[in-house]
Order: sequence, then C-alpha cells, then structure tokens
Amino acid sequence: MIRIAIADDHAIVREGLKRIVSSCEGMQVVAEAADGTEVMQRVRTLDIDVLMLDLSMPGRSGMELIKLVRAEKPRLRILVLSMHQEMQYAVRAIKSGASGYLTKESAPAQLEQAIRKIAAGGAFISDEVAQQLALGAMPGNAAVPHESLSNREFEVLRLLAGGISVTEIAGQLNLSVKTVSTHKANLMQKMSLANSAELVRYAIRHGLADRLEP
Repeated sequence: MIRIAIADDHAIVREGLKRIVSSCEGMQVVAEAADGTEVMQRVRTLDIDVLMLDLSMPGRSGMELIKLVRAEKPRLRILVLSMHQEMQYAVRAIKSGASGYLTKESAPAQLEQAIRKIAAGGAFISDEVAQQLALGAMPGNAAVPHESLSNREFEVLRLLAGGISVTEIAGQLNLSVKTVSTHKANLMQKMSLANSAELVRYAIRHGLADRLEP
C-alpha cells in the first residue's frame, strides 16, 4: 500500500485529489495538510511514502519546504503539484529534492502514473525539464536572468510580479519587511531591472506572472 499525504491550502483541491487517489488500487491517503507547519507535523509523526505538495501555501512553502521535508525524512518521496507551467519552477523543485513535478491540469491517469513511479524510487519529470537539468549542469551554458536568482529571490520575484506588496510578502513568507526588501533589491540588481514595471513585464514575458496561486 502506498501511503500518501496531500498538502494544499485549498480544501476543494485536497478533496479532488483524495477522490482520484481513492480510485487507484494500492493507494491510501493517510494525511492532509493546509500549510507548511502542518506538513512538517505530518512528516514527523506519520509513516508516509509519498507527499503530494503544492508549491504555494501559507507560511513556509515552495523550495524551502521541500528542503525541510528532505532534511527531516530523506527517504520520503515528494511529488510537486503546481499551477505553474513554466519549466523554471519544475527545475528548481527537482534541484531542491522533489522526485516529480506535475501541473494541476494533468490528467488523473498521469497523476496515478507519477505516484507509482516515484514511490518505486523513480523520478517523474517531462523531457523538457530533464533537458533543462542537463543543460544547467553543463559549464558555460547561457541562462536567462531569473535562473541566477536564489530560490528565495525567485519566490519574491514571483510574488512581486503577482502584485503583492513587500509588506504582504513578508507576512506570507514569515520574513521581516527589511529582509524582503533586500531580496527585492538583490534580484533587481541581478536581473538589471530599473523598476517594478520592468519586473512585471519581464515576469509576464517569461511566464512567471500568470496562473499565480492566491
């Protein structure tokens, strides 16, 4: 039996995923979580084989949460489910320790396939993501500006592009306003952006601002 935990801050999404998993032979949902704190509680106290993890939840989330889970339970397999289709999200998730990446628009059959594959010790990523991972490992490979950002800077970029203020980002990420402002200044410098309007235009052009989760 594959024991699964579902982490998503939207109850309707969790319910839909539970129904899909319940229809799959040999799978059982043993836990749910609505934020990063609950994820860590479930990981520490329950025997879980696969964690289905949303990238954007209240509190600790995204790449930081993936790394925390992996540090706590190195053998736990993580399947990221996200609204984001831009490959950069998938590449960063895999590099942070996830075993697979699917968008929430994927078919139920593909979700079942992904769960079974990573539970058996494999990885579930698209050919495009695999290619990006390979290219990223090659010396001298040219990268777009946002690929030079740290995971935290990338997360701040994504939220800024979604129209969220520095103060709101600080609350959402459990950081000080000063820290978020520093991240913003650093990413603006790394990407040679002069102002917020340029940041938004860049994010839209590279598919980083669409389909943002609330």
